[in-house]
Amino acid sequence: MTTKKIIHAVLRIVPAVILLQTLFFKFSAAPESVYIFEQLGLEPWGRIGLGVIELIIALLILIPKTTWIGALLGIGIMLGALFSHLTQLGIAVQNDGGTLFILALVTLIFCLVLAWQQRTQIPYIKKLF
Repeated sequence: MTTKKIIHAVLRIVPAVILLQTLFFKFSAAPESVYIFEQLGLEPWGRIGLGVIELIIALLILIPKTTWIGALLGIGIMLGALFSHLTQLGIAVQNDGGTLFILALVTLIFCLVLAWQQRTQIPYIKKLF
């Protein structure tokens, strides 16, 4: 496997794993997750709905032909998460040391890089390149 392929695989696996590992907390109604969505006024349907969307995004990112779709959706979801942290939740939520904020930021950055790498596959945008 070439270095380029390894980097591309890591760029797909890291955000997918981050998205998938948070699903346990969303779907099991973990107290931290319930607290976050209560603060946003989205409990329980926002928690469950975003969990389903994040599951779909993770799967799309892992499938090579749909990576660009997952990356674009991931950018949108992570911008929303970061906006929520910056406007309502704060960087650190329930003394997590900013872990959720950092995970959202890492996922956003990886999705941005994936979208850039896949830009020639994105309809309308590929015409620009």
